[in-house]
Amino acid sequence: MVRLIEEDMPVTYEVVDRDHIPEGIDLTRLPEDVSKMLRIVRIGDYDICPCLGKHVKSTAQIGKFELLGTNY
Repeated sequence: MVRLIEEDMPVTYEVVDRDHIPEGIDLTRLPEDVSKMLRIVRIGDYDICPCLGKHVKSTAQIGKFELLGTNY
């Protein structure tokens, strides 16, 4: 994970209509009542996903962190 942050990958996004989601995007973690327009976030060539939260402009802005766990 540290290597990915240090690579300083660009973080970009686009807003798309829910009926025109790019192939391979998983919407299962989004709430049922999410708006018709969705933001699709790309992290370099590493990841692409729908998102409702805030994002950095590049991975180098993350700095250091400690991952304590995950949940959805």
